[in-house]
Amino acid sequence: MIGHVLLVEDDRELRATLREALEVEGYRVVASASLADARAVLAHAAPTQGIDLVLLDLGLPDGDGESLLAALRREHSTPVIVISAREGDGSKIRLLDGGADDYLVKPFSIGELLARLRVALRHRGRAVAAAVIRYEHDGLIVDIAAHRVGLDGADVHLTPTEFKLLARLVRNAGQVVTHRQLLADVWGADFTEHTHYLRLYMAQLRAKLEAQPAEPRRLLTEPGVGYRLVEAD
Repeated sequence: MIGHVLLVEDDRELRATLREALEVEGYRVVASASLADARAVLAHAAPTQGIDLVLLDLGLPDGDGESLLAALRREHSTPVIVISAREGDGSKIRLLDGGADDYLVKPFSIGELLARLRVALRHRGRAVAAAVIRYEHDGLIVDIAAHRVGLDGADVHLTPTEFKLLARLVRNAGQVVTHRQLLADVWGADFTEHTHYLRLYMAQLRAKLEAQPAEPRRLLTEPGVGYRLVEAD
């Protein structure tokens, strides 16, 4: 499963760090720096691309995140994890009683956040496993966290889009990922019909990673369905 997370955090550096960590794990992230922006995202989220979880800071420039939690709980059951520098038990208890699924005090480790996120989603019936972020097979090494690709001991340079496409296939190595899934996850929900993007970028990946691009042995085509990266060792 690749979930859709709304990250509400006004600290630019922390927002970027959390977004990158979540995307490495395979989550789609929408980041907001204010209550107004977060409310707009929630109001316009399409049913098929809805928000699966909210990471909510409290001290926002246009108000307190607690008000957004209250609004969410009136209309949605979306899991909410509060991330805040406020350490007092009173604040924690009030927010947990008010519907927050969890409360993390800053600073926290990325590993703990990801584990708490998986627990919150499981409690709402969403089975979530830790993402596959390293792939190794037949001389090809892909380290998503380090943003590195190696082939037969040499580094391979990929464009940002090529890397995102390969990383998406790594997370489901051995399984078919459909054209629509790849287009939505790499380019966005508005591009699910643009299959020519996939053909172009898959050809570029094969040129860099296959000994014989016309007869691929790593990046396989499932005709009419999608693509599959051969299973890792």
